Amino acid sequence: MDPISWSHTLPQLMIAVLFGYILGSTPFGLLLTRMAGMGDVRKIGSGNIGATNVLRTGNKKLAALTLLGDLLKGTLSVVIARECAIVFKPDHVLLIACLAGAGAFLGHLFPFWLKFRGGKGVATYLGVLLALSPPAFLVFGFIWLSSAYFSRYSSLSALIASALMPFVLFGFGRLGLAELFAILTVVLWIKHKENIKRLLDGTEGKIGGKKQVPSDANSDPASPKDSDK
Repeated sequence: MDPISWSHTLPQLMIAVLFGYILGSTPFGLLLTRMAGMGDVRKIGSGNIGATNVLRTGNKKLAALTLLGDLLKGTLSVVIARECAIVFKPDHVLLIACLAGAGAFLGHLFPFWLKFRGGKGVATYLGVLLALSPPAFLVFGFIWLSSAYFSRYSSLSALIASALMPFVLFGFGRLGLAELFAILTVVLWIKHKENIKRLLDGTEGKIGGKKQVPSDANSDPASPKDSDK
């Protein structure tokens, strides 16, 4: 491969990162729960805007939609950037696609809409992985499901699966992607530091735990409040 001509290529690379970042910064979990009249999801559970915390509201449909939205913004950032690169920069398609994916991941973690306080990044990480290596995506899913089945911890399952991804990609002969996901995995683990502390303390919430409602959620004053059962 010819050396990169940075004077001509750097603007395209920056555009790819910026495009991915803007798409990735869309806070689906927060938007969907507010549209459903459930208040600010950041006021319950882990305070996260991701699907796992949305699930703590008891609304599985919203949690599924949040997961899908956060995943697709990672996938679409890669796919759109890749298609544009094929037309305008065919010599650096993979690099541009990877940078757009990394931008989407960082956008989810540090969205400018929310003063750079975003989610933990697992779904968007998965979306980028799906676009760049579908076989590795399937392996991640298998590892996560297996771990979640036995442990009932979503965070632990994501940490285990992500830690293995660079090795899985290396095994598939995708050295460049293995390097990219090694970096993304380190960032993912850093964002999960509070989860890791709770896992070590035995206080981390399990899948299917107690339903929680944000304190600013819309409620009908004529209706009796649910009591703990």
